[in-house]
Amino acid sequence: MATDTSKYKFNHSMLRIKDPQKSVKFYEHLGMSLIQKIPQPEAKFDLYFLAYDSPNAMSHKAHWSDRQGILELTHNYGTEDDPSYKPANGNSDPGRGFGHVCISVDNIQAACQRIEDAGYRFKKKLSDGRMRHVAFALDPDDYWVEIISNNKVEDTEGIEETDPSTYRFNHTMIRVKDHTKSLRFYQETLGMSLLRTSESPSSGFNLYFLGYVPGANNNVNTATLEGVLELTWNYGTEKDENFRYHDGNSEPQGFGHVAITVDDLDAACKRFEEEGVNWKKRLTDGRMKNVAFVLDPDGYWVEVVQNERYKATSKY
Repeated sequence: MATDTSKYKFNHSMLRIKDPQKSVKFYEHLGMSLIQKIPQPEAKFDLYFLAYDSPNAMSHKAHWSDRQGILELTHNYGTEDDPSYKPANGNSDPGRGFGHVCISVDNIQAACQRIEDAGYRFKKKLSDGRMRHVAFALDPDDYWVEIISNNKVEDTEGIEETDPSTYRFNHTMIRVKDHTKSLRFYQETLGMSLLRTSESPSSGFNLYFLGYVPGANNNVNTATLEGVLELTWNYGTEKDENFRYHDGNSEPQGFGHVAITVDDLDAACKRFEEEGVNWKKRLTDGRMKNVAFVLDPDGYWVEVVQNERYKATSKY
């Protein structure tokens, strides 16, 4: 059977965490629900999958594999009791690469105030700097969580209420060395569409927003979506042959991977092979025969998993 990229989903992004109780509590405060937990005691780690799952959510009650906008938290046993353990948040060297995750909210001023009232910290408050339409909260491991608004910021000024059930896990940002190679990979190989481009020549960088949105034309209002990938390209990095971003999986570890779910896992992997991808793990490697990992041009890991919705048409 052939594979249809229009059925693919940007399913989740994975972060390693120190203390699951603190991290799950933080993301639940942002309105997410724990939709799945996979204990792995023999391997001494647990996986926590969080997503927006209220009746207002885009994927309410959907199977985890048939969703976009999931956050996977990986906890390795014992880190919570190790005072020296701290995941790399991706925003300083030598671990610079991954940038942030992002939620979009209804009334951004009220949403930020609610986070602050709960005692959580900010990397950037709305009132800081020149960009008064965006904030960055810090999760318990100092990962950056961008907060953007579904509505015009000037229209929500003075509104004191916010409804977390309307929030979205909007996007994940990674830095890329060569935008041309990365855009080709995510569009042509993985089948994503370019939803929006934001160019900032005076600051020396561009932002590219991609996702699985049929018929997208590079002019999409991405704030209302889930399952968006933001690529940040700083001008000139592509010309430096020694320049590398950190993939998060060698020391210092933090960010782990992004993941897509596909209609037919075997057919999708055969297609990727024909596209000439670099593999971290083929389906036939190791004991886990139901998951593969391809490498993007910067060496970031992209997990490939079967969407259970299409399992009847796949052998997985």
